[in-house]
Amino acid sequence: MGESVNDFGGLSFKMCLISQCSSCTAIMMHVYCTVFALHLFSWVADATGSSIVGGKVAKPHSKPYMASLQVQGVHKCGGILIREDFVLTAAHCKHPETTVILGAHNIGMHEKSQQRSPVAKFHPHSKFDGNFSYDIMLLKLKRKAKLNRYVKVIGLPKKDGKIPANRRCTVAGWGQTVGGCKEAPSSDLLKETTEKIQFNFECKNIWQYYFQSDHMTCTRPEKNGGVCLGDSGGPLICNTKPQGITAFVNKEDCSNRRIPHVFTKVHPFLPWIKEVMEGNVLA
Repeated sequence: MGESVNDFGGLSFKMCLISQCSSCTAIMMHVYCTVFALHLFSWVADATGSSIVGGKVAKPHSKPYMASLQVQGVHKCGGILIREDFVLTAAHCKHPETTVILGAHNIGMHEKSQQRSPVAKFHPHSKFDGNFSYDIMLLKLKRKAKLNRYVKVIGLPKKDGKIPANRRCTVAGWGQTVGGCKEAPSSDLLKETTEKIQFNFECKNIWQYYFQSDHMTCTRPEKNGGVCLGDSGGPLICNTKPQGITAFVNKEDCSNRRIPHVFTKVHPFLPWIKEVMEGNVLA
């Protein structure tokens, strides 16, 4: 996949979508980026410790809405269950052989709590063209989830309650525990940590035209890290609601606190999500 080195304000770095790839060659972000889908197929590499750099192992099944998107048994991306038959994730996580695993804590084991379903229909946003913008997708499951203590849906935000800068929000995943797009240690156990919401101008200063504040938000990694390769598609939880979907980070060092992590906002896409789930969107 293509990648590029950028120098913003004297800060040189490479970008990639948080889709963890074993070799970071699964999805082409265009000529300027490598897809880094937090431990999702080629781009989504299991981030060690909740597919997260640093952080801690989550309490087993404390996040029953979390989904692991796997290709041939390998975790590639994260996602969240928002209805018994729909999972919300990042568009760059699309892969025809995806299997959705629900009710998991340890994805290295076939836990009795786990439910597996192929994808019946992929619904990437129509404006997503393989680059950074509109990086959001709904997966229609072939088999509806059976809701129980291990598998639950998470409610979407009801209104555009803007999350103030410096608010700590939670991220979780099964991605890499070491920054970079090469193969790195990953955690079979779901991990979590917190990241701080940043001002839009801070994101814009670093990411420049790649950051679009109308449908993106960004965070600063905490001292011990945050989302990384293989965490793509996973949620940014603020005030108990998913306010963002993990999109892209600096692939050279995802724990570099000078370079914000970027998420696709959920709220601007609520009308689209509703239309897709009601069957009013064909693609």
